[in-house]
Amino acid sequence: MADLSTILTPLERGAITALGNAPTSVQRLIGGRAPVADGVTIEPEVGAALRLLRLIPGSSFEDLPLAEARAQIDAEAALFGGVPIPMHTIEEVSIPTPEGSIRGRRYVAEARDADRLVLYFHGGGWVVGSLDSADTACRFLARHSGASVLSVDYRLAPEHRFPAAPDDALAAFRFAIAQASVWGHDPTRVGVAGDSAGGNLAAVLCQDLRTADEQHPAFQLLFFPVTDLSTKHPSYRRFSEGFFLTEKQMDWYRTHYLGDQEPADPRVSPLLAPDLSGLPPAYVAVSGFDVLRDEGEAYARAMATAGVTVGLRRHDRLIHAFVNSTGVGTTSKEAFLEACGALRAGIGAGTAAR
Repeated sequence: MADLSTILTPLERGAITALGNAPTSVQRLIGGRAPVADGVTIEPEVGAALRLLRLIPGSSFEDLPLAEARAQIDAEAALFGGVPIPMHTIEEVSIPTPEGSIRGRRYVAEARDADRLVLYFHGGGWVVGSLDSADTACRFLARHSGASVLSVDYRLAPEHRFPAAPDDALAAFRFAIAQASVWGHDPTRVGVAGDSAGGNLAAVLCQDLRTADEQHPAFQLLFFPVTDLSTKHPSYRRFSEGFFLTEKQMDWYRTHYLGDQEPADPRVSPLLAPDLSGLPPAYVAVSGFDVLRDEGEAYARAMATAGVTVGLRRHDRLIHAFVNSTGVGTTSKEAFLEACGALRAGIGAGTAAR
């Protein structure tokens, strides 16, 4: 994991860590004039965190060399995720794919949770992010959802452009199903989850298997997913900069991930798939202040129109990547807990289609 001392000074680290415990009046003072969207004001603790992030030199990682950008994302995730939640078991796993093995990390919070499993795909625009950047989120999910978690370290662009990442996601799911009896999992209770680009991979994986004669995911948990790289939905204009994920960063991700490949391919933009019927039940969580808000909601509505059981939740006062911010304040934690409840109900009661 990246050394936080190379990213932030001790004063900056202390300020961010203490932020969540500060009175609301202090958070408002730090955050300054609070942004408003659709009549809703951003959470004070979120506004204060954004203000502090803007004061950190070099926080625009898309302007950094790729290795430094990746180190910064890992460090920020560790910082905002707080103290790691203890687990019953953490196991490093080698996942075979047609292109060679990739890494995985399996989390079991309680021994009694071993029968249910969720594959987790980290965010980072298919360019940054890692097992380490997703570590606190996976621990939180394992602790509060009642399911074990397998975090997947899929290949990153630009070294491995599309379709490397969705191909790895598919291989990882098939590996997990094959390993189910070894790990003590019920193969009909294996779901998929991911945030941002990882939400995109989880959605694409479900589409890849929709008509296949093999085990399907039992549930899909999508956090602020990328669902359409072919166009910029209106939320791009409203939240272009100043809310953690920026339009400039999304352009950077898109260029690295696709190069000159076609963004309208449904395996890139799952919203554009001609048929969404037959997909697993889904819970889609988006943030009110996020460039990806509109396409995430559009995907949830399109699935519902196609007859898929869908829960759509907009967290009006939050920003992108709240699943990585459970160590700062309470609002991100509450939003993530709600999603954990949806997953617990969905994967506990549901059965996977075949």
